[in-house]
Amino acid sequence: MKHLSHLLAISILVTPIVSCKKKGCTNPTAANYNSKAKKDDGSCTYNPAAPGYSVPTTYTFTNSNGQSTVNYAGQTDRINHLIAMVTYADQGTSQAISAQVLKDMFANTNGNGNGNFSFTSSRNLKDKCFNLDTALISSYFQSIQLASNSYMNTASNGQAGTLSSGSSTYLFGANGFEYSELIEKSIMGAVFKYQALNVYLGTTNMNADNSTPVAGETYTAMEHYWDEAFGYFSVPVDFPTTPSILFWGKYCNSQNTALNSNQVMMSNFLKGRAAISNNVLADRDASITAIKGMWEKIAAYQAMKYLDQAVAYYGTDQAKFLHVLSEAYGFIYTLRFAPIDTRVMSASEVDNLLAQFNGNLWSLNVSDINAIKATLDSNY
Repeated sequence: MKHLSHLLAISILVTPIVSCKKKGCTNPTAANYNSKAKKDDGSCTYNPAAPGYSVPTTYTFTNSNGQSTVNYAGQTDRINHLIAMVTYADQGTSQAISAQVLKDMFANTNGNGNGNFSFTSSRNLKDKCFNLDTALISSYFQSIQLASNSYMNTASNGQAGTLSSGSSTYLFGANGFEYSELIEKSIMGAVFKYQALNVYLGTTNMNADNSTPVAGETYTAMEHYWDEAFGYFSVPVDFPTTPSILFWGKYCNSQNTALNSNQVMMSNFLKGRAAISNNVLADRDASITAIKGMWEKIAAYQAMKYLDQAVAYYGTDQAKFLHVLSEAYGFIYTLRFAPIDTRVMSASEVDNLLAQFNGNLWSLNVSDINAIKATLDSNY
């Protein structure tokens, strides 16, 4: 390990990143939003005229009989599945855990995670996962099992084990990755984000019937697909009044100061749903564009936050250093699921960025991290 003063000197030399960004209005809710602008220049203007229909302040929609027309029970189930999986994966810091248990939970074998859920459910995460990523996620289950077999060892380069910082203990593979974080973030991307943005807010489902309720239900097919996208956002119906502590809602709140993300995401989910119910599809489409763009930015900005923390922890706190690098890697991975029509970075560009982690977090130094930061900064 290099001497701290030398590390600080390196950090001072390489941390600053200078970028020439196109300026303009970066708020998707503004009348003059510029999707190509990378830096806000304060020029945003807003149309004060309210739409010709009512937009509620919470995600509560009813029909003329006062019946709720909202249903995203499937997404609530899958959020609970992932909570249970993360809880189990985190036990690897103090005991050996099983890849098969994680596979059973991912596929919801026997409707109760093969006995590992405290609830019953007919849904599962695996069937909703982007099919090309199912094998990768399954490999993470194997990797965390292997790492957990060494939970009593101190982690080091080439040696799986645990490291502690303060009251927190983390389990790392021999390559320094914290697989509990990779499991959580990969499912947040390959299931939640993929389904919400590419499937439910995609062209096919947004062309679904919106004239009559689904048989036996109070909502149209299009309304239901929109609700399912909102469900994967994982926030309370009165967000951000009640903050979210789960998955994408949690990280939306984390980046709110930088992006105004809480207002952008919630106001557009509310307006888009109201627009569908009133058949004003141009307003719906504007909200879709805003949601897609902001969801991608939340992931990119959260990755940058963790990379900044990694620079600060380098040489001073190895446990936190590897932990936040694993988080950053996971969020960069989720950029692959931004829709093609709005994405800033292509899937191949994201894969190239992931390759800069060298497959071994122990090998990264401040210069390596700043190179990754520079790519994110130039794009977002």
